Amino acid sequence: MEESGASARAAVPRLMAAKTESGKSFSDIAAETGLTNVYVAQLLRRQAQLKPDTAPALRAAVPALTDELLELMMRPPFRSYHPDIVHEPAIYRLNEAVMHFGESIKEIINEDFGDGIMSAIDFYCSVDKVQAADGKVRVVVTFDGKYLPYTEQTSEDMSSRSTSNAS
Repeated sequence: MEESGASARAAVPRLMAAKTESGKSFSDIAAETGLTNVYVAQLLRRQAQLKPDTAPALRAAVPALTDELLELMMRPPFRSYHPDIVHEPAIYRLNEAVMHFGESIKEIINEDFGDGIMSAIDFYCSVDKVQAADGKVRVVVTFDGKYLPYTEQTSEDMSSRSTSNAS
């Protein structure tokens, strides 16, 4: 059963409190569970579904997670965001970077892969901290999505129009 947006918002403070109690960062929890740091954050913000096989590792990393919270995390989440979040400076800059570089990224995807897009479902994301050659600290955001080619839409390939599907 999918939860409502209100239910997800109500659980997030409890999930984040469990993380705080652990004294660990998202990256620490990721290292202990084998997940990416962004996926750990998505789980604790109820933007991703916890898989049953991953629950024991997450509980070991974040002992304050109760059975009730783990069961909630295993339900399909209500994926959404508050519209005001785009005004938060870090998120605004991420949007700005995608908008600024988006057309060029799209052209390179088309050039290297063909006419298609990057999946945001079969998708991995991480945030890493590195030191550049000039000594400055840099943020590395990695988007790792499956390539999905667009298909030519021919009537004969349309499953719903197949004669074998007729009753």
